[in-house]
Amino acid sequence: MLDDQLKQQLSSYLQLLQQPVVFTLDAGHSANGTKVRDFLNEVVSLSPKLSIAEGSLKRQPSFTVDAKDAAPSGITFAGIPLGHEFESFVLAVLQVSGHAPKISEKVRQQIEAIDQDLHFETFASLSCHNCPDVVQALDIMSLLNPHITHTMIEGGMFQDEAEANDIMAVPTVFLNGEEWHNGRATLEQLVNKAQGKAAVAAVNDDVSDKVYDVLIIGGGPAAGSAAIYSARKGLSTAVVADHIGGQPLETVGIENLIGTDYIEGEQLMQNIQAQMTKYNVTLIDGQTVTGLTDGSPVQVQLKGDTTLKGRTVIIATGAHWKNVGVPGEDEFRNKGVAYCPHCDGPLYKGKNVAVIGGGNSGVEAAIDLAGIAKHVSVLEFGPKISADAVLVEKAQSLDNVDLITNAQTTRIEGDGRVNGLVYTDRSTGDSKSLAVDGIFVQIGLVPNTGWLSECLDMDKQGQIIVNDKGATSLANVFAAGDCTNSSYKQIIISMGSGATAALGAFDALAREVTVNA
Repeated sequence: MLDDQLKQQLSSYLQLLQQPVVFTLDAGHSANGTKVRDFLNEVVSLSPKLSIAEGSLKRQPSFTVDAKDAAPSGITFAGIPLGHEFESFVLAVLQVSGHAPKISEKVRQQIEAIDQDLHFETFASLSCHNCPDVVQALDIMSLLNPHITHTMIEGGMFQDEAEANDIMAVPTVFLNGEEWHNGRATLEQLVNKAQGKAAVAAVNDDVSDKVYDVLIIGGGPAAGSAAIYSARKGLSTAVVADHIGGQPLETVGIENLIGTDYIEGEQLMQNIQAQMTKYNVTLIDGQTVTGLTDGSPVQVQLKGDTTLKGRTVIIATGAHWKNVGVPGEDEFRNKGVAYCPHCDGPLYKGKNVAVIGGGNSGVEAAIDLAGIAKHVSVLEFGPKISADAVLVEKAQSLDNVDLITNAQTTRIEGDGRVNGLVYTDRSTGDSKSLAVDGIFVQIGLVPNTGWLSECLDMDKQGQIIVNDKGATSLANVFAAGDCTNSSYKQIIISMGSGATAALGAFDALAREVTVNA
């Protein structure tokens, strides 16, 4: 179950174990139980400090992670924590063995102060890039407070339970049996929410008090490129974002990045984040920007009334998936209507799904889903599938993928969850129906600029208007990437525009120094 490379990596981590760790397993009698047992047997064979005990747990197959001869950690994994959750598993083992979680003292005190019994259960998929943040945060809370427990439930293995709870998107967190949270969140946000406070991550005083040469808003390729170019110019640089990664995190594979034959979106952003760290860029993650005030310095307001300051600011907030805007979309959001096939696809194993949108994103999603779902129908509004020819050819070669053109989606139907889609055949005017369990919307992007109101010039689509140096209508404010009026929305173009904006900011600062001198 673990390949040689993964075993080698795990072995090196297990050498760091401080105290013996025991996995208490309730495998049940299914084939999945045998798989979980085999997984744990492979793991314990790599270290004498690991062992397996038999037990009776709420779910089969599942196992707990506890220090030997110590109080329970409260951490349980239901299923096999591979894929993105392998890191969660490794961290849980190391932390249970005695390694203190790397969190601030303030957050630690908040967790330890909770005096209510909180039993969390997180439905996750192994291909979800947002799930580990939530799983690892709740594991830490469990480890530090005996009132708290947490179970990670692998949605693919426990598909029946996910369906019974109408879970069609991950991560979905239940608290004491009631649905409590959906989507990505930081540890600070989850702790605040558990305490009944606003889910806002704290910003350290040394960060909020400083005036940066370049303050970049956003966490995607444009922001990363701008940060690296700024830092290499010797400018004090900070990046503030709700999450570092941006749209590429929802991209399975990138094959048009020049000089790189193939790379997964998550790996690309991990590389960019590592490079930002190398150049000492300050990363302020888990924050929501709410406003901008021009001046000297430019001020950026965050949710929670914190203000950051920059001599120059680069806006690189990217874009989000556009809604279809038909009846049923809002009603069944996260109940069959989804926007990330990579994250939520495993929940639709063996089911019929539809993808709305025949561009590159839509056809890539269909190809990805074809290996999971029973059947995939792609609905394209225009008379021709607009994706690149190589993608269309691949989709057409798949027996369980249909490409439907001239299809205008008019209604999404369901009873608690999605069970159908209605569209109009634009060539005949006929109304047609598809019986589907899930619908993935891939029809383009909307710029993330709503928070700007009308403080700078934007076009009618809400895109920030920039000149050839990335400058906006506000002095010392620049913009880059998919939030601007760039003609094309591509990762490589966003990177280039991020570099342009950084160089524009550097020039503005150089002129300012000359004038002041």
